[in-house]
Amino acid sequence: MAEGQIVAAYGRQFLVELADGSTVPCMMRGRKGGAACGDRVVIQMTSASQGVIDSIAPRQVLLFRSDAFREKLIAANVTQIVAVVAAVPSFYEELLSRCLIAAEAANIKALIVLNKCDLVRESIETRARLALYSDLGYPLQLLAATQDIAPLRPWLHNETSVLVGQSGMGKSSIINALLPDIQIQARTQEISTALNSGRHTTTHAQLYHLDGASHIIDSPGLQEFGLHHLSRGELEHAFVEFRPFFGHCRFNDCKHRVEPGCAILEAVKQGKISQRRLADYRKMLG
Repeated sequence: MAEGQIVAAYGRQFLVELADGSTVPCMMRGRKGGAACGDRVVIQMTSASQGVIDSIAPRQVLLFRSDAFREKLIAANVTQIVAVVAAVPSFYEELLSRCLIAAEAANIKALIVLNKCDLVRESIETRARLALYSDLGYPLQLLAATQDIAPLRPWLHNETSVLVGQSGMGKSSIINALLPDIQIQARTQEISTALNSGRHTTTHAQLYHLDGASHIIDSPGLQEFGLHHLSRGELEHAFVEFRPFFGHCRFNDCKHRVEPGCAILEAVKQGKISQRRLADYRKMLG
């Protein structure tokens, strides 16, 4: 038996890093619940070069997405979500909003990175779209990863971060710039301009060590981020601008749709809450 950490997750196959830095390909024992990149595990060697995951240590955080039918694990034991968007191709704003809600629900920090800022005109337009989130208190870091990765490094120090976002936003380019020696593992591909979206360049989650106390997980490109597992109360609380108005609606079970005396609707009228964010909340609520 040996203890280690999952540093790559390929469906039901995993790469576990042991204390000496060596790695062991592993499967889950039986049909137990899934494991995620970042999990601390106990493995049992089944041969000189392979093992099975016997147990998973209690997690500090488990980041996952869900729909009505299943859950998809993203990463475990992370301290920060780094939501990567780009000036080109255009990013899906609802996906960004859902990533921020997931961070709030997991009680971890969130950072928005606007990559490809060397594309000046497109960057200005994208920054205008992102002003809503900056005004809510989410830090925004401008970046041109292929030119200078230095502005991002302080945000990653002493954190276990997970990169999330659509394909084509430059997550693999960020990994390549942070760790140039692993470029073969984090290959970038050309953006499909015809579809205005990036091709999937990462098909599995992988953890990289930046230094002894700083780690980063590159996750597959997302096209959606289901939050079916959140209750209405959890979803409400994850909208940070709603919090000052809790307890002020006329009805305790107010859904903030058309109810009279709704403090959230009144705050929207007064410009204290964005109509865009209220629309996001209603869509996520279903």
